[in-house]
Amino acid sequence: MTFTTPTNRFKQALAARQTQIGFWLNLSDLSSTEICAGAGFDWLLVDTEHAPNDLHRVQAQLQTVAAYPATQAVVRVGMAAGPLGDMLIKQTLDLGAQTIMAPMVDTAEQAAAVVGAARYPQADGGGGKRGMAGARASHWGRNPRYAQEANAQVCVLVQAETRTALEHLDAIAATPGVDGVFIGPADLSASLGHVGDAGHPAVQAAIADAFARIAAKGKAAGILASDEGLARHYLELGATFVAVGLDTQLLATETSALAARYKGGVPVPAAPRGGVY
Repeated sequence: MTFTTPTNRFKQALAARQTQIGFWLNLSDLSSTEICAGAGFDWLLVDTEHAPNDLHRVQAQLQTVAAYPATQAVVRVGMAAGPLGDMLIKQTLDLGAQTIMAPMVDTAEQAAAVVGAARYPQADGGGGKRGMAGARASHWGRNPRYAQEANAQVCVLVQAETRTALEHLDAIAATPGVDGVFIGPADLSASLGHVGDAGHPAVQAAIADAFARIAAKGKAAGILASDEGLARHYLELGATFVAVGLDTQLLATETSALAARYKGGVPVPAAPRGGVY
């Protein structure tokens, strides 16, 4: 039986500036992941930064999402900087992830380090420093061409979510190998002095400016917004990949709303103003 490296359709869509609507997975539960994978989203984010996902759970969720080929998995690694970040990126790719998101990238040098950790060295001296293995990504060694094919299919997304990142945003977006820049509204609002208020006019102005700067460098801009009006606003501003909800928030909001319809006094949690993450 012949195995080949799958084409990363999410990466292709970003390069073509095709809108990609996503959803955030924080529950770390396979049944929940399977339900969300069949919903029709273009991409699902498996989070290891703010969710209790270890490598075994990541692999299981990648296997679950793979049964729904219309939906692509994106894995946010818990750390991107330094030797530990390099190891986490390597392990995540070895599990079969083709798209990774790196949090808290503040400079072009950090962005380049993420790209390097996600790429194999090449014969011409180019490429990166990813350790040679492949594991599940190479169909357990049954795809002998994986090491030669992997770099072209790996998609690297970096998160800009601080004042420092905005100061270096042009260089971050211009970094070779970076396919998209994701703006983190919650952390950005805190960094800009508006903790818990990502909807503050100054934060929203910074986000709009960031989208324009990312697009000017020919890269895709992304964000998460659980409020429909805000999500559509971001799409109108030019965001290419937008996550429009989270499993934990959706479950909390809808179960509380259901309980409130039958008994009084049940508080219904509101979505954070301006978005999350």
